[in-house]
Amino acid sequence: MRKLLGLLGGLLAVHIALSFVRPSGAAVAATGGGLDIGVVFDLGGRGDKSFNDGAYAGAERAMRDLGARIRFVEPGEGSDREAGLRMLAAEGMKLVIGVGFIFTDDLTQLAREYPNVAFAGVDFAVSVDSAGNPVPPPANLAALKFREEQGSFLVGALAALVGNSKKLGFVGGMDSPLIHKFEAGYRAGAMAVCGDCEVIAQYAGVTPEAFRNPGKGKELALSQYQQGVNVIYHASGSTGLGVFEAARTLGKLGIGVDADQYNEAPGFVLTSMVKGVDNAVYDAIARVKDGRFAGGIFQFGLAENGVGYVYDDNNRALIPDAIRARLEALKAEIVAGRIQVPATR
Repeated sequence: MRKLLGLLGGLLAVHIALSFVRPSGAAVAATGGGLDIGVVFDLGGRGDKSFNDGAYAGAERAMRDLGARIRFVEPGEGSDREAGLRMLAAEGMKLVIGVGFIFTDDLTQLAREYPNVAFAGVDFAVSVDSAGNPVPPPANLAALKFREEQGSFLVGALAALVGNSKKLGFVGGMDSPLIHKFEAGYRAGAMAVCGDCEVIAQYAGVTPEAFRNPGKGKELALSQYQQGVNVIYHASGSTGLGVFEAARTLGKLGIGVDADQYNEAPGFVLTSMVKGVDNAVYDAIARVKDGRFAGGIFQFGLAENGVGYVYDDNNRALIPDAIRARLEALKAEIVAGRIQVPATR
């Protein structure tokens, strides 16, 4: 009887928690035979023109090409994340994906509770042991990680080469190890081509809310531009929309992140450091469909086309041919291992 009461209590707690979660998209129940996938978005949700939209694009392609049935969950507040993941796992989804490093602890715990469910964490924060070696996640959990520092190195070099200023700007979202990778790579790239350049780096906050505060992004960007910065690289989710607004206001340049953000400020976006979040999500779903899914740490860098920078008709006029060639030479050096890009400040 005590076990039954405990089970009923647990189910009631989950039900209450889930009343605050907003499912969207193809909200279908798992049938056991189909390719049922659950995706829980990071803070900022759909429409961030960045990280979450990339994950949605990958899942949408899996629906179209692989016949996947996707249930999307968009948490309202931080406490909803675990409830959303738990709901999807309890429904027997073939794969549950958490988008963002803030899901790391919840995914690890749930992967242990649901060993027959596959989990994947985009930007999963892998911990290290006392010897500095990475600690592998549970066997049913895939850590999808990107070498953001490598792509950031290239846009840092670009900013220094075309910015016409010894001062470069960086606006981060949450002051955290993941975003430090963007800053470290950006700084290293700038210094590689301009040894006496200075990078002014500021963060919007110390909680996940820092990724959805455009007002703060604009405030920080205006301050940096007024200090003599001509180009600002942001790694701050929808907070970066404020950076672009400041760039438009003062006629300066911004650098987007995660996805091509040119349309946020046409003419004022020098480039974007893009991450293949869509490809990583699609690949994880495809591996489940093909019976190839395995846990572990999966890295996506320049060599795997997991990161890069935008160069197309929209920004070609801002990047002279000689500078484009130099960036490509730097990229080749990184891929060959002759340039080691730092991932920490």
